[in-house]
Amino acid sequence: MSRTTGAIRILPYSRVVGQNDLKLALELNYVAPRIGGVLMAGARGTAKSTIVRAFALMVHAELPVTLPINATDDRVVGGWELEALMRGEARPQPGLLEEAAGKGLLYIDEVNLLDDHLVNVILDVVSTGVLSVQREGLADAKHVSFGLVGTMNPEEGWLRPQLLDRFGLMVAAQQQDTETRHRTIKTVLAFEEEYQKEESPWLQEAEQDNTATRDLLESARSRVATMKVPDEMVQLCAQVAQRVEAVGQRGEIVATLAARALAALEGADTVEPGHLLRVLPMAFRHRRPETAHGGTFDWTTDDEARVRDLFETG
Repeated sequence: MSRTTGAIRILPYSRVVGQNDLKLALELNYVAPRIGGVLMAGARGTAKSTIVRAFALMVHAELPVTLPINATDDRVVGGWELEALMRGEARPQPGLLEEAAGKGLLYIDEVNLLDDHLVNVILDVVSTGVLSVQREGLADAKHVSFGLVGTMNPEEGWLRPQLLDRFGLMVAAQQQDTETRHRTIKTVLAFEEEYQKEESPWLQEAEQDNTATRDLLESARSRVATMKVPDEMVQLCAQVAQRVEAVGQRGEIVATLAARALAALEGADTVEPGHLLRVLPMAFRHRRPETAHGGTFDWTTDDEARVRDLFETG
């Protein structure tokens, strides 16, 4: 049967139709957490939340910890129980970041509507792996690790360039063609029907496919750190960053990490140009000068053309 939490029904990850870039970004970030999180941009109803929740259920067997828009500093980073403190006892009160470390994934829906200060705090913890809490005259620090996924609808607001850059990868939900929309409708209808059954070969097969994907991710995760990146790939990545006028140097570092994760995921022996080419839009679309100043985040055919010759002659 499909995994569920309580009364919530989640379409199995293996049966989500389309949005392959969103799925690939989540998988790369899981294989190589040093990538530093995924930001998904897209209009309402483009399956962003469904994909995040289905992915969390598949790899962590739990829904992700979800950060509400109105979360306070105390709720996010944690602290100490006030009533216990009044009795002279220092009793820790974990926040959402610590809960996310236990469950593996923190999900921020509409991250562009969250207070910039909180986004900054969360991204600091993700990048350093250290959660530092200083409250009520007490201080504590601990190592935490979790995947971070934020979603946003650009029509409802934007993220400051400094925060955009802190997300390792950015992916854009795509408008689906008629054939994909058709398959999506049929899949959702099938899921609703099969979920009602005591025994469902459809759901059993979906869970088997989930297990196969999870095993693949775990295998890639176990070997990614030992996979060497040829220097010509590093040079190629630096050339791309120069060509697209990437702001800062985080883009080429993330692109290299993502290309290595993709190579590990595909069982390759080494990172090849094709791996790098596929992750370029995710690593650079939000680090170009025009995007940093509020422009479009699309990765167009013109962007492809700007770097294509490097791969054809490299």
